[in-house]
Amino acid sequence: MSALVSSMALPGTEKGMAIPFPHAVWRANQMGSYQAAVTSTGHHVLDTELPNGGWPSAVLMELLLQQAGIGEMHLLRPALDAIAKSRRIALVQPPHLPQVAAWTSWGLPAERLLWVRTTRSADALWSAEQVLRNGSCGALLLWQSHVRTDALRRLHLAAQGTEILFWLMRPLACAQDASPAPLRLALRPANGGIDIDIVKRRGPQRDGSLYLPLSDMPVLPFPFPDNIRHAHMDRRAPALAATRNDSAELV
Repeated sequence: MSALVSSMALPGTEKGMAIPFPHAVWRANQMGSYQAAVTSTGHHVLDTELPNGGWPSAVLMELLLQQAGIGEMHLLRPALDAIAKSRRIALVQPPHLPQVAAWTSWGLPAERLLWVRTTRSADALWSAEQVLRNGSCGALLLWQSHVRTDALRRLHLAAQGTEILFWLMRPLACAQDASPAPLRLALRPANGGIDIDIVKRRGPQRDGSLYLPLSDMPVLPFPFPDNIRHAHMDRRAPALAATRNDSAELV
């Protein structure tokens, strides 16, 4: 369930007494809160639907994608822009080669980008955990198709000791699976933006999708083609831009 019903008294409390950890308990019809810092999504309509009004740090967040490249990087762009001003951003096992030309065109310093490529899922999970534990980055984006529940719990636990914004990209079908992540959003392509379903949050259940317009997103006919690639970060770099990539900085 996406909310905890606190109508019953907690052990050691009496009627009328304050709950000792209010950030950890919420009523099913009220929005919860996070103890850690929150970064605005940069999209007011989405901020109003999230506890504390933005992306929470020190937790595991899941973005459940209908397919890669539907606008997830556009969605995260404002938060990444704020982080890249002072800290590095780690991309672990992205589905496409990061395009430095697009990264810099967004005004994001290429030297702030850390790209981790592995051959095994276990290595990607290990790399993500090390990024969380060493605290060298301000944000971590991890792409994985299949993750065991115990591995999710391990990552969530590692995130709790940091100030990192941690997003895990998974297929939309994973929305039916249990997860310790306190925030789970399902993303689908839409004309000029994306549709967002709030699968899980610390707050009341939201019925219906939230349409979020995104700048620079194309307006395409329905149905969307299978090979759609909306996000600038997901497009293949042209030959000229590719020659400017410094793999030593990115890997």
